Amino acid sequence: MQAIVSERVTIVVPCYNEARRLDVEAFGRFVTEDLKRQLLFVDDGSEDETPEILNALCARLPGQIRVLRLEANRGKAEAVRRGLLRALEDGADVVGYLDADLATPLDEMARLLKVLRTSGALVLLGARVALLGRDIRRNALRHYVGRSFATIASLALGVAVYDTQCGAKVFRRTPALEAGLRSPFVSQWVFDVELLGRLLAPGSGLPGLRLGDIREEPLAIWRDVPGSKVRPVHVVRAALDLTRIAVDLRRRGWGRERP
Repeated sequence: MQAIVSERVTIVVPCYNEARRLDVEAFGRFVTEDLKRQLLFVDDGSEDETPEILNALCARLPGQIRVLRLEANRGKAEAVRRGLLRALEDGADVVGYLDADLATPLDEMARLLKVLRTSGALVLLGARVALLGRDIRRNALRHYVGRSFATIASLALGVAVYDTQCGAKVFRRTPALEAGLRSPFVSQWVFDVELLGRLLAPGSGLPGLRLGDIREEPLAIWRDVPGSKVRPVHVVRAALDLTRIAVDLRRRGWGRERP
């Protein structure tokens, strides 16, 4: 139990032109409430005041908030991958990522970390499920498009997943995770699906995670935040990317032997 208590946690927050939506006070509370938590903001080549805001926050809490700046905009997939790699290189035992707009509140991220510790899971995926007693507020059109996409993604993976695209996920350090982050993602739009597939089939002769190592946890609160960068054309690109991901996973060996 002592090993669990002393775990180092780093949550990656990808940012691109987020100056108007960054809740610096909320992020500050998240790390000061538990000194084992760190936030790593990845500034993906922002062209607004995002770098200045992040630098000021880092200066205020230098031991727990860090900034990794990418000189050019590389997209969310690469920003998350670079951030997770840096967190692992710096010795984090548990890593995760969270959208900068806090559609998933930081209290929910703290709860996901607690569930990860107590459940025995190696991967915990937040899921936006509109259950009684939960406060899940999604645009109706995006919800139904998302449900259709999740069904197609499940078919591509050969694994039943309710919500692949929720931007709140946490992972224990494993060889499969380290291997899955070594190369850039094939897809810029559905890298969440691709990462899940890589964890199941990391390639290079490494054993993948078992399906029982991965768990979905329904969120208690999630809200659409104005200013989303997702556009209808991205949905089309995402659907096409699923084919590329399926081909890449077969190349890695997924499907020949299920964990």
